[in-house]
Amino acid sequence: MRPIYLRPLTKAEHTDLDRLYRTAPSPRLRIRVQAILLAAEQGWHAGEIAPIVRMSPTSVLRWIKRFNAEGVRGLKDAPRPGKPKKASRAYRERLEEIVRQRPRSLGLEFSLWTLRRLADFMAEETGERVSYESVRRYLKAAGIAFRRPQHTITSPDPEYLLKKSRSRRSETPCRSKASSTTPTRRT
Repeated sequence: MRPIYLRPLTKAEHTDLDRLYRTAPSPRLRIRVQAILLAAEQGWHAGEIAPIVRMSPTSVLRWIKRFNAEGVRGLKDAPRPGKPKKASRAYRERLEEIVRQRPRSLGLEFSLWTLRRLADFMAEETGERVSYESVRRYLKAAGIAFRRPQHTITSPDPEYLLKKSRSRRSETPCRSKASSTTPTRRT
């Protein structure tokens, strides 16, 4: 197994890790923090840390990589499947405000909301991660439903709609009696 090294810690990160190690509510989080502290303070790699924290070297590598990418927040458990987390009242009110605004007016590069984009934007803004399916249910409860955008074709011609309806009538196939009869067999 190739050694993967921990990136240098800032003083604030080291303080946060030390505090979290002493006050972590779950043993799983405490063990992850301990693995990161051993890598940071002792300079050990995953193979040396694994027997101390009673994890596989692969798991220690995964947590080091995750810490390198996401910092202290990356050591916490990801949301689990099951009953969706309930969002706060403030989250739901802000969701209703945001969905009524165009994304470009908020400085985003896209012009239409999707449930995933909305859930991601709300997670960044509020710090609460809610599934996009939960976002859909909250919007539905508020009387807001996402639909595909309807594109209409307009023309400066004042008789456009009349011509359009004529062309549709001429395109519909007419059934004649000859075409509705069954074909005869050749013998």
